[in-house]
Amino acid sequence: MINIPTVITFSRIVIILPFILVAPDNPLLGAALFAIAALTDLLDGYIARKSKQVTKLGILLDPIADKLLVIAALIVLVDMEIVQAWIAIIIIAREFIVTGLRVVALTMDIVIPAEMGGKLKVTAQISSILVLFVDKSFMFADLYGVGITLLWIAMILGIVSGIQYFILFWKRV
Repeated sequence: MINIPTVITFSRIVIILPFILVAPDNPLLGAALFAIAALTDLLDGYIARKSKQVTKLGILLDPIADKLLVIAALIVLVDMEIVQAWIAIIIIAREFIVTGLRVVALTMDIVIPAEMGGKLKVTAQISSILVLFVDKSFMFADLYGVGITLLWIAMILGIVSGIQYFILFWKRV
């Protein structure tokens, strides 16, 4: 069912293309687009819960939109030689594995909602990406160390929360 929260989630996916095109040459504008897209994640979830419009489509689509946004940003950061490819690969692989698990679960009528570990991981990912793009925009501030530290935290949280999703899945099977 298409509702306002779902439309907002789709808008996050639509913002990815302008972000990819703009961010390498204008990291500050890229950070702004990324921040707007990230804020839609908070907005769609808030509206869905407040208006009781939480749907299976929304539960599945929302994390996919998050993953697409983060994956696009990581690829851009690797291309800009800001993030090492192996870190991006680990984070991206985790995203595909957990999404695949959620799809398999849905085929079995098992809904695996976002857990706190996953939410903390997304927060660390978004924060690290924003810091790394902003770092490239301001010559007077060196935020690279902060951004990479946050990205490492996101990677570790991703691995831990991925394991938690598998445990939750197996308990529900």
